[in-house]
Amino acid sequence: MPNASVCQGSQGSGDRSRSLVLVASMLLALAGRGAVAEDLVLNTLETRDLQLLYFDPQQTYLVPHVARSFHNSLAFQEKIFDWAPWNPQTFILLKDFADYGNAAATASPVNIVLLDVAPPSHAFETLPGSDRFYSAMNHELVHVVQGDVWNSTDAFWRRLFGGKVAVNSAHPESLIYHYLTTPRAVSPRWLSEGVAVFQETWMSGGIGRAQGAYDEMVFRAMVRDNAHFYSNLGLVAEGTHVDFQVGANAYLYGTRFVSYLAYTYSPQHVIDWIKRDEGSERYYAKQFRRVFGKDMETAWNEWVAWEHQFQRANLEKVRAHPLTPAQPVTRHTLGSISRSFVDQEQNAMVGGFRYPGVVAHVGAVSLDDGSLQRYVDISGPMLYQVTSAAFDPQRRQFFYTGDNTKIRDLMVLDLATGKARMLIRDARIGDLAFNRNDSSLWGLRHLNGYVTLVRLEPPYTEWRQVHTWPYGEVPFELDVSADGSRISMSMEKLDGSQRLQVYATRELLDGKSEPLASVSFGSAIPEGFVFTADGRYLYGSSYYTGISNIFRYELATGDLEVVSNAETGFFRPIPLADGRLLVYEFTGTGFVPSIINPEPLQDVSAITFLGTEVVEKHPEVKQWAVGSPARVPLQSLVTHEGTYHPLKEMNLSSYPIIQGYRGGTVLGWNWELADPILFNRLSANIGAGLDGEDDGNQWFHANLEYQMLDWRVQYWHNYADFYDLFGPTERSLKGDGYLLGYGKRFPGKIDLDATVEWYNGLDTVPGNQNVDADFKKLFSANLDLESQHTSKSLGAVDHEKGYIWNLGLTRDDASVGAASKFHAGFDFGFALPIHNSSIWLYNAAGAIDGDRDNTLANWYFGAFGNNYVDDREVKRYRDYERMPGFDIDEIAGQTFGRSMLEWNITPLYFEEVGKPGFYLSWMRSAVFAGALVTDIGNDRYEQTYSSVGLQVDFGFTFAHRMPLVLSLGFGQGFVDSDKAGNEWLFSLKIL
Repeated sequence: MPNASVCQGSQGSGDRSRSLVLVASMLLALAGRGAVAEDLVLNTLETRDLQLLYFDPQQTYLVPHVARSFHNSLAFQEKIFDWAPWNPQTFILLKDFADYGNAAATASPVNIVLLDVAPPSHAFETLPGSDRFYSAMNHELVHVVQGDVWNSTDAFWRRLFGGKVAVNSAHPESLIYHYLTTPRAVSPRWLSEGVAVFQETWMSGGIGRAQGAYDEMVFRAMVRDNAHFYSNLGLVAEGTHVDFQVGANAYLYGTRFVSYLAYTYSPQHVIDWIKRDEGSERYYAKQFRRVFGKDMETAWNEWVAWEHQFQRANLEKVRAHPLTPAQPVTRHTLGSISRSFVDQEQNAMVGGFRYPGVVAHVGAVSLDDGSLQRYVDISGPMLYQVTSAAFDPQRRQFFYTGDNTKIRDLMVLDLATGKARMLIRDARIGDLAFNRNDSSLWGLRHLNGYVTLVRLEPPYTEWRQVHTWPYGEVPFELDVSADGSRISMSMEKLDGSQRLQVYATRELLDGKSEPLASVSFGSAIPEGFVFTADGRYLYGSSYYTGISNIFRYELATGDLEVVSNAETGFFRPIPLADGRLLVYEFTGTGFVPSIINPEPLQDVSAITFLGTEVVEKHPEVKQWAVGSPARVPLQSLVTHEGTYHPLKEMNLSSYPIIQGYRGGTVLGWNWELADPILFNRLSANIGAGLDGEDDGNQWFHANLEYQMLDWRVQYWHNYADFYDLFGPTERSLKGDGYLLGYGKRFPGKIDLDATVEWYNGLDTVPGNQNVDADFKKLFSANLDLESQHTSKSLGAVDHEKGYIWNLGLTRDDASVGAASKFHAGFDFGFALPIHNSSIWLYNAAGAIDGDRDNTLANWYFGAFGNNYVDDREVKRYRDYERMPGFDIDEIAGQTFGRSMLEWNITPLYFEEVGKPGFYLSWMRSAVFAGALVTDIGNDRYEQTYSSVGLQVDFGFTFAHRMPLVLSLGFGQGFVDSDKAGNEWLFSLKIL
């Protein structure tokens, strides 16, 4: 379907034809280097149960280990859940599009797992150390199981619809079919993650977050600080939005609740909850009552009461030995904090901070009065570690990384001027450390699953490779001694063991990689170890004793001593000149900078882990360990190796649909044919009109679309759309449409979208439903560029600051003449001192040539533009063609300038409104005022219009994962200073 913003053109003279050829050639030239599916070559290794996709040769070395890890986990999952995968093969895609590893899985429409090859972040030991593919496979296949488990009832629906149906916003009826074919996928995220973490931990022999010291610390701190515990509804409605740990709360609460159930009842009860045998309930909550004999809310409340009792006992154990006093530097809880440094000139701690209500930034905390100072925003901040940082104290330059959740950029901030600049785009370098002896910058670079030590000299725009470790050895947390002679780092081994290692700088530069010293921490991670000014000690933190305490390592003697007894946990020590340490203390609401006196201790307190209680009460979980994947006889399982051919892997699903067409109803059927990686996707829907407008040739409706990575091709006849059932905005078009489109993202976050379109049999102008077309055939070529650079803080619903620019060029040709359009826009905004509140100004201007009596030679404006039920942007009044208070397409002009001022008011969050399957999460409000001038400079036609109004949006969630936004609003239009019309808005955005 054409975009509403697509403009139209003419066919006619030779000049026009030549211009069309020129525009089409430009589009094709721009698209010429775009990748189609066959250009992006993936290799594949296949077994009966697996199709593993990877890039050769970069990832070939990983393939055997990943394949063995899959089969090792699959055998256990099939056995314990009595599960036979619906699809003959599970697809796994190895990718390297981010500098920190992550993984994802889905079972609809096919079973697929996406794996990053980069090592994951272990910041604050939120993720225990173990081989990343081994643990990821054990975790992600549980997600596959949860979505794929089936019984005879589910099998009936899967056969009827040709497989498992994925949710499709163009056809929201698919929500029903999704539930019918994959009922257990309709569940809250905390359940999915909680069960996956629980299973992963015991499949890995007890190494995992279900026995994680960080998890214990979180709930211990919450009990100590009387922090609020969310209900199972409040967790998803509010807790994953406003708390500094945001989405990680789903893991924390989910894992804890599932572990409690396993401890109180049995691990088999947890398994029975997930299984989908013939007697099981379709809905997860009903299955819970069937298995546990009570409703889930009751069990959740019992867990919260039990957790308080359990952690109070732990706190008593901690207090059995004298606690290390910690003096807070500031009264502000700073949420997540990066590695930080003391800037002597201002006597302040400088680092990256991310906490609710304020956009993540580089800032400073005064060590004198605790006041906060903000320098510059951090793009793409990470949870917990925010950014990778280093500091040059002499020049007062703070090095940090941007785009931390993707491919990192290397940045530098001058504290004296407050100016930041990019040193290397897509550097992929982090774990930064500064050598004050020669002003060199050191870091660790992630690429193709390997970690490489690199060195940069001023001006830090090029890096030099020093050493690359083999797969399975992951160094992190660098530091350089003050004299530059030594480098320290933490090192994770393939078996999950952790060490602190110290190297001679000169030897590393000479190609020698043997450490001068190496200290084992077992499976506990040594984190944040830094040299003292005299180079005698290294201070760092570790959960070596079960609680994160500060340790001191003496290089000359090799002695390792614990120098704190923390009640919750101390992290990332910074040695001060007077011998004290600046540390992060964990609290129930985040990390707080504090100062302690490090004193060697003989005894520190121990705590009880819930995971330990589970295994002692239910020792059968010891039998869940799947062992080493090395024992899997992979070669005997391989059935094929070669190249991935998307067209050969297309899977079909289909289902009935309903659509709207010009006041009438269309009943039809939709077919979806796609390969698992979505390199190729063919969709087709065919329907027949039941009523409404019918001149004898509009009863039949068809829409066929073929999409590749960058290209799309579409044909429709009498285009119909589900959302036209609900008006007032109509997308339906009479006649036939042909579209060739190309879209691609370029460096600098620039998105290009180019289309060539041909229409026949039109009676309205595409994108302008109330403008009659005095032509039937139309050729249109369209080129759009857009770049967004916006950010928001924790707790925000909408963007809060930044800018967006766009440019558009269109050439239209029809029998009535030709028209060329150009428009440009620039939007910018800033955050207010009020949390999660902002001011934005949206600006656009455009011009068009041709005869103003030609319907193609005008811009058209008016209305909010939302349907009563919609799937597009909620705040449509921001679009340059919208003017609330006027009718759709009421205003016309050949040139225009438009500005809209908007105030976004702090959103409100709701914890207990609704039920887990359907609940209200937030409400946000905005007021706006805008002005539009048309036919600028034309004394005869120039006109000024204005619009003021408000919009209130309510964010709901349906079926646990499906977002709904109900919007209410009002707009008043003015012509010059006189009132024109007004408009009420009621719109429900689904999916």
